[in-house]
Amino acid sequence: MDAGNFENHLTFIREAQRLKDVLRSGHTAQGRRESTAEHSWRLCLMVLVFARELPGIDLLRLLKICIIHDLGEAIGGDIPAIEQDGSPDKALREREDLLTLLAPLPPALQQDFLDLWDEYDAAATPEARAAKALDKLETLIQHNQGANPPDFDYRFNLTYGQKYTDADPLFAALRALVDVDTRRRVEGG
Repeated sequence: MDAGNFENHLTFIREAQRLKDVLRSGHTAQGRRESTAEHSWRLCLMVLVFARELPGIDLLRLLKICIIHDLGEAIGGDIPAIEQDGSPDKALREREDLLTLLAPLPPALQQDFLDLWDEYDAAATPEARAAKALDKLETLIQHNQGANPPDFDYRFNLTYGQKYTDADPLFAALRALVDVDTRRRVEGG
């Protein structure tokens, strides 16, 4: 055990708390803007809730990916889903920001975290594809639950992330249920 290294670990943990202050475009049910850390928390909770429906998935790896996937946003902030098509360098920027955030950690741990992020970004494994689908579903659920501004574009939700949610029967079934709520919001209900 190298207690000297622990100070670097704590430096990283202290910097990662910035994710709690990164606000997303969606709002909570009380009308407060949601933080990226709150999104990541509920994403991990979704993994636990649906764990029995994910045969063949390495749940620990999936949870690690979910925790890491938006960590770079602690530096550069969140780009709302509706604006991501207009930001082709989003992934590159997030990766660079993640590298900045990881700097205090030992090289091997930095690489572990970066490998998880790269796996997610490329949707390279079943775990990464599950994380992508659940990430999109969590966003949609929050949009539907939120006390969002009057000009919030719920129609966008009806196509957002379909590439990932439609690729698996579990996620497609969840998506169908979430889309019912979205249509209700589109109709003003």
